[in-house]
Amino acid sequence: MTKARVVDGDVGQPRAVELSNNDKPLESRRLAGIVLKNSLDAKDAARKEHLVQQWVAIDISIKSKIKELLLSTLGSSASEARHTSAQVIAKIASIEIPRKEWPELIGLLLVNMTQQDRPASLKQATLETLGYVCEEISHQDLVQDEVNSVLTAVVQGMNVTEHSPEVRLAATKALYNALDFAQSNFENEMERNYIMKVVCETTVAKEADIRQVAFECLVSIASTYYDVLEPYMQTIFELTLKAVKGDEEVVALQAIEFWSSICDEEIELQDYDYAENGDSSPQHSHFIEKALPSLVPMLLETLLKQEEDQDEDDTTWNVSMAGGTCLGLVARTVGDAIVPLVMPFVEANISKTDWRSREAATYAFGSILEGPSVEKLAPMVNGGLDFLLNAMKDENSHVKDTTAWTLSRIFELLHTPSTGFSVIAPENLQRIVGGYEDAGPSSSLLTPYLPDIITCLIATADRMDGGDSKLRSSAYETLNEVVRCSNLAETSYIITQLLPVIMNKLGQTVELQILSSDDREKQGDLQALLCGVLQVIIQKLSSTDETKAVILQAADQIMVLFLKVFACRSSTVHEEAMLAIGALAYATGPEFGKYMSEFYKYLEMGLQNFEEYQVCSISVGVVGDTCRALDEKILPYCDGIMTLLLKDLSSSELHRSVKPPIFSCFGDVALAIGEHFEKYLPYAIPMMQGAAEICARMDNSDEEMVEYGNQLRRSILEAYSGILQGFKNSKPDLMLPHAAHLLQDDSVTKAAVAVLGDLADALGSNVKALLKDLVFCSEFLAECLRSDDEQLKETATWTQGMIGHVFAASG
Repeated sequence: MTKARVVDGDVGQPRAVELSNNDKPLESRRLAGIVLKNSLDAKDAARKEHLVQQWVAIDISIKSKIKELLLSTLGSSASEARHTSAQVIAKIASIEIPRKEWPELIGLLLVNMTQQDRPASLKQATLETLGYVCEEISHQDLVQDEVNSVLTAVVQGMNVTEHSPEVRLAATKALYNALDFAQSNFENEMERNYIMKVVCETTVAKEADIRQVAFECLVSIASTYYDVLEPYMQTIFELTLKAVKGDEEVVALQAIEFWSSICDEEIELQDYDYAENGDSSPQHSHFIEKALPSLVPMLLETLLKQEEDQDEDDTTWNVSMAGGTCLGLVARTVGDAIVPLVMPFVEANISKTDWRSREAATYAFGSILEGPSVEKLAPMVNGGLDFLLNAMKDENSHVKDTTAWTLSRIFELLHTPSTGFSVIAPENLQRIVGGYEDAGPSSSLLTPYLPDIITCLIATADRMDGGDSKLRSSAYETLNEVVRCSNLAETSYIITQLLPVIMNKLGQTVELQILSSDDREKQGDLQALLCGVLQVIIQKLSSTDETKAVILQAADQIMVLFLKVFACRSSTVHEEAMLAIGALAYATGPEFGKYMSEFYKYLEMGLQNFEEYQVCSISVGVVGDTCRALDEKILPYCDGIMTLLLKDLSSSELHRSVKPPIFSCFGDVALAIGEHFEKYLPYAIPMMQGAAEICARMDNSDEEMVEYGNQLRRSILEAYSGILQGFKNSKPDLMLPHAAHLLQDDSVTKAAVAVLGDLADALGSNVKALLKDLVFCSEFLAECLRSDDEQLKETATWTQGMIGHVFAASG
């Protein structure tokens, strides 16, 4: 570890001194601040915890001196030094305030705001610091009096008559970060009115950057305090209308985003399950429905503000795109009611000579296809399909692109032959390029045209300009969908013929002459796409016994190609080749064993690839695939595999998302090798129990961590399930000491109910004593049996039967 990454008395204090010294060069002060900030925080959770503990361990007198220097730097004449100091103070606050170790910080900062003689630059830096602190800590870390004082200082800082633009901008940004803290204040009508008055006034400030942040505050308020917005909506509508029609783009974008946020809230309210929540259902104010006659025309007008080059950059986001996205959300919110408001705009503009009008009309139509009923949209789709197909030959690329997008949405959202509405008919089939249906066992209209479609897609992928605008990847992704959705009974001979074509193309990439890093990148991109196509073909042909023989016959050649691809050392190719090999292992079953000696070294490399963690995660999945394919034939490789999996779990460098699949993989290994897994129990079980304990201590207020905790619990239960089943026929008693620990976790329903059944099945009468006193188990199963999830009910029924069998057999 370098000295620059360590905070201690020998390093942290000199950095703070350097930052606070007005006589030092600005660049060295800035670098000192960055080094100090980076020594307090890191993106990786394990690394961050290590840095936190380092800071906590520093002598309190040294920490006090560092904090004193940082607070004094807020008064520096150099804006960069003030800015950096504000960030570092917030990082320290994120460590100390939750521990109640810097209780005076908020008060010290507020003094800067309340003393009349303090310069504007200090007030600006103080507000910036307050904003960063609010961003870093939880709203539970401050008492209400502190929250009130912070909000008072921030809102007063937004006052146009008292402060400079720099102070007001910092105050508005601080309010944005402090809104989560204002729950009690928004419940008080007088305080809420004052905050909303100041925010609304700030949306018409002279400075565009202040107006932008003020609208960002409104966006946040829309999602956080939707239920109290009713008295302010008319004013907000007028403000957003003015901004969208005539303000600078950055401001207009936020004004549109306000209405998108309102839509998000109302869509969520409509999806809310009132039956399960009794009388506590949240308030639905129907803001979108009430604003519809004025809101829709405002959004339609934005569609005409396209940029000439907007299709050339995937990162482009402008008023036209934002307006169309919002229009789509409005359609999902109000359903059929939007159609009569949009269709006159479509009809008035669709045939105009100006490309902007034609593109806007098409975009408007495509945007409202999700939300309204099929019955409402069907006449428009039937009447407009020929027009849209003709528009695919429009002279303007923007119009063609939006038309293709609209056609794809028609097929994605409305084309449902099973319910009686089909866009495809024999008379229009030849003109339709993008739509394709999975006809299941019945005959597909598209089958006769499949060879021509595949030929055209491959020719498109081979074009010299295929690398531009993702044309090549789009062609191959479409080819994948064509193969994936085809009726295999009718198209097996076509897909069988496609297999050697793709194999030949992949073989040619290995022979390409590589003269530069650009050549290597292009080779890797193409190999990734072709491996992806092979994966889909393997999965498709191996789905029936009749066509699996094609894969078994070609497996040796396919595997040789994949091994050659691995030799290219490209992480992207590695990823795609790994996925394809997983499919091949599933298809070939025990026969895959003959490839393991050569493949294993690449599997090892994948399991050790911490930096490109997606590759590591996919490699873990392939271990599961090979275990299921080989069963006990995987045994010679298990010592190496388990060593690497345990090492991955212990690593603080590996991304946390890889760890749940590793626990699931333990179950796959145990299921494959049965009683031979016994030697790994002393290492695997403590890891599983340790992870379960971490889950129990997770912060339930963090939605992301809650989701991760559920993934972790589910995977741990899957591991237990595989181990129990693996030991069932030989050594079931090995798991008896761990059964009580296992039954403590009821958080992930499907996996938990399955593992209860596995416990009863594997341990037999031994499980009776464990279950008889656990009221949770019977209540849990009863709840699962009442679920609407058929799979869950089926599993719960099986588990109930297994437990009942055990109790009946043992009397």
